[in-house]
Amino acid sequence: MIIAIDGPAASGKSTVARAVARRLGFRYLDTGAMYRAVAAEAIRLGRPLEDATAMTGLAETIRVSFAYDSGDPVPYGVFVGSRDVTREIRTPAVDAAVSLVARIPGVRRAMVPLQREFAGGTDTVVEGRDIGSVVFPDAAVKVFLTASPEERARRRVGDRAAAGHEAAVAAVATDIARRDTIDSTREASPLVAAAGARHIDTTGASVDEVVDRIEALVREAVA
Repeated sequence: MIIAIDGPAASGKSTVARAVARRLGFRYLDTGAMYRAVAAEAIRLGRPLEDATAMTGLAETIRVSFAYDSGDPVPYGVFVGSRDVTREIRTPAVDAAVSLVARIPGVRRAMVPLQREFAGGTDTVVEGRDIGSVVFPDAAVKVFLTASPEERARRRVGDRAAAGHEAAVAAVATDIARRDTIDSTREASPLVAAAGARHIDTTGASVDEVVDRIEALVREAVA
């Protein structure tokens, strides 16, 4: 079974998807981390983010992988080759760059087959922005998470603070709005709610409450 969880930045996708995977014992795949890894490598190498040919070539040649502890379906690390980029892909620089890289059709063409291969034949929770619409359109359960702009900005500020990066709520809100525009209007696999996706507003809801709702959808799908 594939559980597809989509939504805009800071809507709660990663936190909820991890919790669903652990509760149900499914594998977990954060497709956004794969695009972030490409962006982080482009920044490290000094490649121009707007150069579609360069970004496509980079996406086609780097190897993105995940490291797991025994018994935990959620990876503890993200690697480009042998280089640990787990913390690097969550920096403000990568936050600002990832939508520019992910909107390039060639980058997405390189990543989508890897995402399908990862989840092939296994029970997997997959989160991103085009999972239910493009990557796994036949997913048994499709969810589209949302939250108020204020809530999303507060969450992202909290994430950055936890990683040791200071940020003002107003500035983060502006950055999130910019990312929403890029993600929703890009040519390749724009951010949309997939046909048949259940909308869940996570504003003010606990993680357990949201996970309970998704678990109910899973029970409904297998009934």
